[in-house]
Amino acid sequence: MSNMFASVQNKVSSFYQSTIIKRPFAVLAGLFALTVLAIIGLPNFKLDASADSLTLEHDTTIDYFREINQRYQRGDFLVVTYSPKADMFSDESINTLKSLRDDLAKVEGVQSVNSMIDVPLIYSPMRSLAEQKESTRTLLTPDIDRAQAKQEFLSSPIYRNMLLSPDGKTTALLINLDVNNHAIELVRKRDALRAKRDAESLTPAEQEELKQVAAEYLVLRTEAAATDSARVEVVRQIAQKYRDHAEIFLGGVTMITSDMLTYIKSDLVVFGAVLVAFIILVLAVIFRQWRFIILPLGTCLISVALMLGWLSWIDWRLTVISSNFVALLLIMAFAFTIYVVVRYREIHAQHPDWEQADLVMATARAMVEPCLFSALTTIVAFMSLVMSGIRPVIDFGWMMTIGLTVAFILSFVVVPAGLMLLPKGEPKDSGDKSAKLTLPFSRIAEFHGGTVIAVTVLLSLVSIWGLSKLEVENRFIDYFHSDSEIYRGLSVIDKQLGGTATLEIIIDAPKVAASEAPVAGEAEEDPFAEPAAKPQADAAESDDPFADVSSAGETKPKVNSYWFSVSGLDQIKQLHDYLESLPEVGKVQSLAISYQVAQDINGGKLNDFELGVMRSALSKDIQNILIAPYLSDEKQQARITLRVKETTPNLRRAELVERIRHYAIDEAKLQPEQVHFTGMLTLYNNMLASLFESQIKTIFVVFISIVLMMLLLFRSLSIALIAIFPNILAAGIVLGGMGLAKIPMDMMTTTIAAIVVGVGVDQAIQYIYRFKEEFAQCGNYIESMHRSHASIGRAMFYSSATIVIGFSILALSQFIPSIYFGVLTSFAMFTAIIGTLTLLPKLILMFKPLGAEKV
Repeated sequence: MSNMFASVQNKVSSFYQSTIIKRPFAVLAGLFALTVLAIIGLPNFKLDASADSLTLEHDTTIDYFREINQRYQRGDFLVVTYSPKADMFSDESINTLKSLRDDLAKVEGVQSVNSMIDVPLIYSPMRSLAEQKESTRTLLTPDIDRAQAKQEFLSSPIYRNMLLSPDGKTTALLINLDVNNHAIELVRKRDALRAKRDAESLTPAEQEELKQVAAEYLVLRTEAAATDSARVEVVRQIAQKYRDHAEIFLGGVTMITSDMLTYIKSDLVVFGAVLVAFIILVLAVIFRQWRFIILPLGTCLISVALMLGWLSWIDWRLTVISSNFVALLLIMAFAFTIYVVVRYREIHAQHPDWEQADLVMATARAMVEPCLFSALTTIVAFMSLVMSGIRPVIDFGWMMTIGLTVAFILSFVVVPAGLMLLPKGEPKDSGDKSAKLTLPFSRIAEFHGGTVIAVTVLLSLVSIWGLSKLEVENRFIDYFHSDSEIYRGLSVIDKQLGGTATLEIIIDAPKVAASEAPVAGEAEEDPFAEPAAKPQADAAESDDPFADVSSAGETKPKVNSYWFSVSGLDQIKQLHDYLESLPEVGKVQSLAISYQVAQDINGGKLNDFELGVMRSALSKDIQNILIAPYLSDEKQQARITLRVKETTPNLRRAELVERIRHYAIDEAKLQPEQVHFTGMLTLYNNMLASLFESQIKTIFVVFISIVLMMLLLFRSLSIALIAIFPNILAAGIVLGGMGLAKIPMDMMTTTIAAIVVGVGVDQAIQYIYRFKEEFAQCGNYIESMHRSHASIGRAMFYSSATIVIGFSILALSQFIPSIYFGVLTSFAMFTAIIGTLTLLPKLILMFKPLGAEKV
């Protein structure tokens, strides 16, 4: 085996010498052409913040979410909050609101705009069913009593807690967007084929169908993202025209998605530019030679250009999480080149008479093995993210894996080939001077080792305590600065207009009752009866009662519905009342509201027959507000929608959903199989619940994999454990610190442990590899430690300083998760480098894993 390995090494060395060393110009020319080809693809570069990029990889609830959206024709929407300077019910404010509504209605892709001037008034005053059906009264009806209408908006079961703020100073306009049924059908078909592929296998025809469906859906999603972004900008421009008359904020999922992409793009540009500038500064300060600025910088930039260009060509999109791979790739490429350059300068200083080819070849031989294992262990750390089950985290893991491979290869191509094209020059290694930065740490390990161990034990205990307090529960509103439009808009909607995070409870009829009820749209048994027209959809498109009517067609009942009966409505009302009693819950909407309205109109409780008559007698407008969004006759299914207040202190989404589930089963006497939860809150909660489990898996897999890698490299279990411990401690300190500081884990911070351990172990490998070389020469642990700190320790210090300062730049981001990610990563890497320069050598001195010292 050793002979085979030596043979492979000789062949690789011979190939490297015949290409990089002897043909550097041809190699760099080819690499330049490849880079230009990659750059040509950059105009196709895309960012993605769609629902697909923010959910679990195999979360079946997203398909149910889409199914419900399509069944009830609930599309995306934008919310514009309107707080006029004049009295809300004055002519001036109502006319301004009408003008704003009309302008918004003209925006492309807007199906309808609804506000308090559009919804039918039922209690202003209360009228009989015949009168209600004859004409619909709104706030714009000439003889309407505005004071009475205001009271209806504030207190009626239909509109309270959602249409008008309690102080009567703020209302909202709901901009209903077109429902893209074709896109929903495509994505559901794609996911079904993917699920079948993963569970069993696809036929060749199905494989081709999956390819075509996925491609078509991707095109539609891309077009939709661009359209949504442009629409948000148009709505903002319209709102700006009215800000002299009112305070206006924009909210909604499409607006948040658009702004998130804007923040990410800004972070990419600013963070990347500042990081490149800082790399140039570091290289200039430590090397003070143009060649050692241009070549390492070129390696970093080419690595990023090749990766971004390749991602653009294959249309692999960056997400909120994977966008950080650009910064990390720059830093890892920088670290590899620093190790190579520092070693080259050391060899040059030791052998000033050698030829350039000999110097470069000696450097490559000395550094290829430690850098290879550094790259492999770091790759293992990032590959662990593939187990997370969260799509953007998985993408991040794969991108870093491929990027690290590219960066490692280029570090041994660009710098060596570039040096071969340049004259050797005089050795200018700053050795002893720059060693002043790292030698104090070796003296700490030598003379204050007991203190280092004591601090380590203390930090370990504190970290364990902090880890026990680590949470994944976080509020989406806290992702944004308090002075941003998103935060202020969400805050107004959350506190004054019924909450922001949507949760839906879908309740199926009992199987016996459902089987006895006629199917919606089914023709009567009368052979002479005309076929019933099939409704195009089951419901209106919005969660809110002031949502617009979809193209559902005729909404009059054609069947007996289990849920539109006294017994069914009593069950729904019981659950509805319970939901309204929860402090975390804002506006609740269900058939219980129509039940209450029917009782109010009738002057008391109705029987089943009266309910059927009342339903038939209601006007189409009122039916589409009170009944259609919450009942599917065809599926014998009721729908309850509620909004959760994100600003509720100590909000616990998972606990809230479980409380509701238990009440529905234990108190409302529904069967477990009848009750289903969906909505954005459910999808987001599933993702959060996966984070903690993912973190445990990640750390465990990283630990085992890297220990095995260390065993392969150093053939010593003690060295493997010694090398990884300081970095596991660094990851534990930052995660424990998050727990103690009550900083919840999110999609971005969940990657910190893998980054810290992966990058930190890279440094530990470099240090131990150099320590072994020094120990082989002098046979003394103390002397080997000081030599290692004075040599490879400098490169470790430089790369760590770049990481720490570089990631600190993210503190300037407008996106709070990016700020946490940057600051916590900086802190973790600072802890890791301190541990590698103090704790790691102290452990080596304590356990003497390299054997006895030479006398």
